[in-house]
Order: sequence, then C-alpha cells, then structure tokens
Amino acid sequence: MSNVQIESEIKITEKAAKEVQKIRTENNIPEKYGLRVGVKGGGCSGLTYTLGFDAEQKEGDTIIEDKEVKLFVDGKSLFYLSGTVLDFTDGLNGKGFVFNNPNAVKTCGCGESFGV
Repeated sequence: MSNVQIESEIKITEKAAKEVQKIRTENNIPEKYGLRVGVKGGGCSGLTYTLGFDAEQKEGDTIIEDKEVKLFVDGKSLFYLSGTVLDFTDGLNGKGFVFNNPNAVKTCGCGESFGV
C-alpha cells in the first residue's frame, strides 16, 4: 500500500472540505472512509472526474490528507490530477464540486469532463 503524503499533489479548499464533512454527517458516513478522487474515460472531452466515499484504500492508491480530509487516488488518476485543487461552488452557475485542474488543456461546457 502507498504511503500517506502530507505535501499533496491534490489540494482541497476549505469550502470543499466543509462540504465533504457536511455530506459525511448528513449521510452517516464513518470518519474512517476516505474520499475517492479519480478520472475515467468518457464525457465530451475524453475524461470525466469521479468522486465518492470509499471504505478503504486499494492496492496502488496514494493517500493524501488535506484539511482533515483523506483522499484515495489511484496511480492512473493521480497522473491526470497532479496539481489539481478540489473546490466547492454554490454560485449562480450551479452548486457542486469543481476540479481546478492545471493539466486539462480542454474542458467541456459543463465542467465535468476534460482532455489532456
């Protein structure tokens, strides 16, 4: 299993961390669960972001802890997400998590898929 990284390749904003904790509390998700952040093929730009709680890390995962949120990231996803900041918005354009990814050279209008 991978080691815990304090200086992470992926960061989470204070606003996103608070929203993760709110969702965890509202849905009775145990504290030991991590937030799995990843990418998969699909979407109009080639890759889509994935986000969800996971009970345990998997073989090959990197664990990143930032603002008291434990992130599980598989090796392939980490390659595409290095340098990304996970944020949360509740503005006029909608409410939800936002991936500010410096590796994305193109994104779709909805912001849920990207290309490198």
